[in-house]
Amino acid sequence: MPMLGDFLAAARRSSGEFTRWLEAADPEMAAQVAETASRWGVSETSFVRTAMADFSRFASEEDWATLTSHLKNTDDPGTACLLGMTHWRLAQAVRPAPAD
Repeated sequence: MPMLGDFLAAARRSSGEFTRWLEAADPEMAAQVAETASRWGVSETSFVRTAMADFSRFASEEDWATLTSHLKNTDDPGTACLLGMTHWRLAQAVRPAPAD
């Protein structure tokens, strides 16, 4: 049985193809990735890779539990991992900053 590290490695290898797949599979999310990446001054692939790194560093235990639960129920865990992490990062990007 593959381990989470295997899924993350597969996701890293396929991040470039992921953006192309996303355009066909979920045009609305692809547009959000493109817009956010442009606003940040990075490529879409860089945004996806940043989403992975940020998820790894900052996601809550609940976020991780949701992701790993979803990975158990998919035939393509690498893509599911990228999709979940990218969705999480986009949600973080649009949240207002906490008040001081």
